[in-house]
Amino acid sequence: MPTPMQRALPVLLSSLLLAACASMQPAPEVPEDADAATRTEANGDVVTEYRVQGQLRMVKVVPPRGPTYYLVDRDGDGRMDPLKGDAPVTYYKLYGW
Repeated sequence: MPTPMQRALPVLLSSLLLAACASMQPAPEVPEDADAATRTEANGDVVTEYRVQGQLRMVKVVPPRGPTYYLVDRDGDGRMDPLKGDAPVTYYKLYGW
């Protein structure tokens, strides 16, 4: 019968591997000449919108708990690009140094 540590080891290793893979994807760069507007939502999220010539290009969300994530407009149409269906593309920075 495996010990609790032996049962937890695969979960720990897969979590470390997942974090390593996620850390390879850098956070998106703030567009040049972007105007930043920051607001705090009622739930505690700090939302920073980056606009270039009035058009929304990127959104950075810093929740009170959990990782910072980004929504990015890749094709410049002013809307966040879908990953699948109507869900926006979200980038999480899980690890950094």
